[in-house]
Amino acid sequence: MTDVYGYVRVSSRDQNEDRQMIAMRELSVAEKNIFMDKQSGKDFERPAYKRMLRRMKKNDLLYIKSIDRLGRNYGEILEQWKMLTREKEIDIVVLDMPLLDTRRGKDLMGMFLSDIVLQVLSFVAENERSNIRQRQAEGIAAAKARGVKFGRPAIPYPDNFWEIYRDWRGKKITLREAADACEMPVGTFYGKVRKLESCN
Repeated sequence: MTDVYGYVRVSSRDQNEDRQMIAMRELSVAEKNIFMDKQSGKDFERPAYKRMLRRMKKNDLLYIKSIDRLGRNYGEILEQWKMLTREKEIDIVVLDMPLLDTRRGKDLMGMFLSDIVLQVLSFVAENERSNIRQRQAEGIAAAKARGVKFGRPAIPYPDNFWEIYRDWRGKKITLREAADACEMPVGTFYGKVRKLESCN
């Protein structure tokens, strides 16, 4: 008896999985057989994916909307594909790429063609991941060049800071007492002291 599964992945909790879920429902994949992870595709350490692997058996069928939903690491996508199709002997259908349908072309030529397509698409998926990281880094650098500040805004020096600082440096009060007097955590007070002293 062949069971049909669907695997859905989005990279973060605020991304929308509707497009993938609609595709699975249109194929009449049972809700209990749709497995979804909300995390990066950089590796296969994903809870739902692992649960699905444990459930699947020989001759089952797995639907994926696109190859990058399976993952974004070139080497690992190829490794997982081979494990699923050759070791577990399940069929995979990538909906956005009809050439990646292991139900067709079970002969040597069919396997050869699907392997070539898979390698190209896996490379594209990882390359896109690398481009995303580069675009993020370039965007951050450009924003910093425009004067955009990242992180929490700096806590201003309180009016009594200089007086407290002198008392602390003069060993009249402890670090904890100085921080409390300035209404700051100890680490923040000490950080401000170091910044102040590095400027002098």
